[in-house]
Amino acid sequence: MGKFYDSVPVSAIVRIRDMMYTVKDPFRLDQGDVSFDAPDTFKQAVAKAMVDNRTHYLPTQGIPPLRKAFAEKMRKKNGIPIESDDEILVTNGGTHGLFSVFQALLEPGDEVIVPDPEWPPTMAMIQAAGGKPVQVPLREDLRFRWNLDEVEKAITPKTRVLYLNSPNNPSGGVLTREDVEQLAAIAKKHDLWVVSDEAYEDVVYRGEHFSIASLPGMYDRTIPVYTLSKSYAITGVRVGYFAIKDKALRNRALKIVLYTTSNVSSIAQYGAVGAMEGSQQCIADFKTELLFRRDMFYKGLEEAAPGFFSGTPPDGAFYAFVKINPEAAKNAGITGESLSWATAEYLIKNARIGCVPGVDFGPNSEGYIRFCTCRSREELNGALASMKEALSRVAAR
Repeated sequence: MGKFYDSVPVSAIVRIRDMMYTVKDPFRLDQGDVSFDAPDTFKQAVAKAMVDNRTHYLPTQGIPPLRKAFAEKMRKKNGIPIESDDEILVTNGGTHGLFSVFQALLEPGDEVIVPDPEWPPTMAMIQAAGGKPVQVPLREDLRFRWNLDEVEKAITPKTRVLYLNSPNNPSGGVLTREDVEQLAAIAKKHDLWVVSDEAYEDVVYRGEHFSIASLPGMYDRTIPVYTLSKSYAITGVRVGYFAIKDKALRNRALKIVLYTTSNVSSIAQYGAVGAMEGSQQCIADFKTELLFRRDMFYKGLEEAAPGFFSGTPPDGAFYAFVKINPEAAKNAGITGESLSWATAEYLIKNARIGCVPGVDFGPNSEGYIRFCTCRSREELNGALASMKEALSRVAAR
């Protein structure tokens, strides 16, 4: 397994973070944490769990009240025909859920169709399971959605899984209901499993979130994966979950969960029950504020970097995935083998702005850069002012 780690983009992430910590008072805008308080119902449930000394090992699959809450939510909100709470597995965040699913599902050499751009650990988790990620471009002129003909052309006899991530990280692209229905037909035609990563299900500004597992017959071949991290602003708590109808595959995934984490923190699980059973108004409030911050950032970007970045505000998630103008970068003295990397490094060193080069999300995303817009208004305004100053300095040379 040693050589495998050569292909994992961890070094790139460490390089970015090392640079961010060496500059003075960095604006760490790409940490991915939504800067909101966790719901009071979550905090109260955590406090009660501590007082009640609920600090012991729990069932690997998750405590029954939490699995019941997740199953009920998937039936009512997501339209997925969950028959039993036993179909639910609680995991250490959505990341651990995806890792467990790929480990249980893939055999060496299996191919997985993946969007480009896509969150880098997805490809690494597929590789760790012995699979091969095959990235198919999301098209900016389609609002970062797939051209479905390109998806079908990428399928080979080795293809086993179609991986969906809608809303998408980093582009914010949201698949339409028609897209999902056509992808379901493709999956059935080629006898594929579908892994549906729905981490940003509650952060959709345009259109709707629609789970492929809700379509007739699709839950039989779909593993929907969710997390509480984004919806409840508890990214550090690490509670996620997924559902598998097939009992044999579910038992295989349960072993992966057992051998990697034993079980999710008891305190986190009881807190999650509190969040699920309490008022859900916080989710709507978060989305309203995230929409404001998205629009504020894009408007500020026009003033801070005119002609340097371009892009349309995303339909979902909380990132700005914008295109770099090569000529403007060249005029600013920003050059290098990778325009994405050179721009990211320049902004970190000279403007104290944490960002991620687009090429880290896939080869077709070279020339783009990702900013995280879920940080506080103060941080966003500070970053934009710093960006404007840094770019105006080079423009004045």
